Amino acid sequence: MPTIQLTKELFKSDVFDYTTEKEWKFKGNLPAIIDFYADWCGPCKMVAPILEELSDEYKDKIVIYKVDTEVEQELSAVFQIRSIPSMLFIPMDKQPMMQAGALPKENLVEVIEKELIK
Repeated sequence: MPTIQLTKELFKSDVFDYTTEKEWKFKGNLPAIIDFYADWCGPCKMVAPILEELSDEYKDKIVIYKVDTEVEQELSAVFQIRSIPSMLFIPMDKQPMMQAGALPKENLVEVIEKELIK
């Protein structure tokens, strides 16, 4: 399953509606990773193919979304994105965790295995 480009509307319908909910309430059926990126960002370009690989390797176990911070500025503001890439890891039953920086594949696999699909 390829990564999914998130718009503000898709985010509110499939992930979390920050306009109506005060407490985090994940709407997804699978754990997720949201990659906040920009097309001009070098580290983001390095992470993109890794996320595509992970999307294939963990299909039916997790969903990987991408948010273009240049296009979806409101989403970036809601999550207070200050540096990119930043990734939001969303387990099914716990609060989401934000991590800034380009993580190597091994680290991403570790987070997926230990925090998302344990």
